This record gives sequence, structure tokens and C-alpha cells, in this order.
Amino acid sequence: MPIDPVASASGAGLYTDQTARTPKQVMDGEVFMSLLVTQLRNQDPSAPMDTNAMISQTTQLAMMEQMTALAGTNEENFSLQMRSAAAALLGRTASYPGADGSDITGEVTAVSFAAAVPTVTIGGQDIPLDALSGIRAAAS
Repeated sequence: MPIDPVASASGAGLYTDQTARTPKQVMDGEVFMSLLVTQLRNQDPSAPMDTNAMISQTTQLAMMEQMTALAGTNEENFSLQMRSAAAALLGRTASYPGADGSDITGEVTAVSFAAAVPTVTIGGQDIPLDALSGIRAAAS
């Protein structure tokens, strides 16, 4: 037999500004530390955690934080490399596949870094850097 919830006379619940908690989707240092503290708090007092296990888990936390920082640095490095590559194309002849499948060729006249992937302007068209199919030296 289901039980109906009790509501106040005004129609508002006890906690009216309650927001739904969204679960964390990333295992970061905060979640790791929370798990470690919970483990320590709920351990058996007659058999506490081994010191070596504690040091091992703390080391794992430090390694995870360093790996996360390294991943961020790698993303920034890749972004910088794409920008450098796009800037180096100014004045060169590049080609990209057109709507009908044939290659469209023209001189790169401008570069934009407004989007996540830099775009180059060829014949008035803004083309993402990763859509280019070929590059040649500028015609002299």
C-alpha cells in the first residue's frame, strides 16, 4: 500500500528551494579525497588502515591530479599548434573539397581563431583548418 506525501496547508513543502543534485561525471581529486576520508571515517578501530595503504592511496591521488594537469597542458599545446599551423598558411595556396566532391583551390587570405578549430579564408569562404585537403607554395 503506497503512502502519500504530507504537504503543508500552504501547499509548499518544507524545503521549497530544493534543487536536484547532479552527480559528478568525472573522478577528480575532490571525489578521490572524499572517498579516502569516508574510508578513514568508517574503518574498524580495532584494525585501522595500514600506513602503507594510506601512503599508496595518497600517492595515487597526487598522480591523478598531475595526470589531469598534464592532460590540460596537452590540450592547450595542441590548440597552439593548430593556430601556428593556420597562421603559417597565410599567402599560400590551399585546397579543400567542395560540395560536389571536387577540390576547390585558392590563396589563403585570412585566418580566424574565433572557433575551437581555426578557420582559413579561401576565396571568401571560411574553411576549418582540418577540412583542408592540400597546401602548395604561393604562386609567384
